[in-house]
Amino acid sequence: MSNNIFAKWKQGLARTRKTAFGRIATLLGATEITEETWDELEALLIQADLGVETALEVVEALREITAREALVRSDELEETLHTELRRRLQTPPTLTWENQPSVVLLVGVNGSGKTTTAAKLAWRYTREGKSVMLAAADTFRAAAIDQLKTWGERLNVPVIAGQPGGDPGAITYDAVQAARARNTDILFVDTAGRLHTRFNLMEELKKVRRVAHKALPGAPHHVWLVMDATTGQNALQQAKAFKEAVGVTGVVLAKLDSSAKGGMAFAIQRELGLPILFAGLGEKPEDLAPFDPEAFVAGILNAE
Repeated sequence: MSNNIFAKWKQGLARTRKTAFGRIATLLGATEITEETWDELEALLIQADLGVETALEVVEALREITAREALVRSDELEETLHTELRRRLQTPPTLTWENQPSVVLLVGVNGSGKTTTAAKLAWRYTREGKSVMLAAADTFRAAAIDQLKTWGERLNVPVIAGQPGGDPGAITYDAVQAARARNTDILFVDTAGRLHTRFNLMEELKKVRRVAHKALPGAPHHVWLVMDATTGQNALQQAKAFKEAVGVTGVVLAKLDSSAKGGMAFAIQRELGLPILFAGLGEKPEDLAPFDPEAFVAGILNAE
């Protein structure tokens, strides 16, 4: 792992590391392993937003290794903890853009960071030589349309948008047709934030998905759920509802740098079984980084 990449992850995970994970590092000082060590470690892992099941599994695995290898000092557990945490994170798949256009729906609740994520993804892929188009299908928020248009101008990326209050399905259809006509490589569709408990809004999102398929058989090729890392475990119920409704294929963990709840990455993997594709490590476009499980674990545990 290059020093640059690690430094970026370490900086982006500072808040998560300084809370519960910081206390774990203190716990795993040079003391003797006792029953209290296990109880405290379990409590700290739960506080770190790993989720109860994951925390219990990790502690159980560490207990077994300690017995098998006759470990007596808690500092000997550090490497084992690193290994156990890393084992619980999927290495994200390599994204291939075989379809032209490849249509990506960005979905999530209000305020999760979808519009900014769409712009940052456009920045990343134009830098990689792909032709990119953005669709402003969040017609509920005039500000979202304006925001995406501003980003489009800044990045020199075309933006397909309608009027505030317009039909998001129609905009999606127009955008897919435009992307086909212009031989665009990737179309990112920014959808309206919706509460997973609002039936009519979730139905509308299903309609956007159907319309994309009608405009281009096989589309959308990816459905990415943008999750706000600052919400921690609370986001899991929402995520399950989106996965069920529109067949989410991957997760973008936004605002990780603003969150002390980075441990939710483990809960996402366990509860949803979805790969985390990108993580937001800062404000700048280049701070939306491909998810790196090794750098993530090293960053929260402060390993070098």
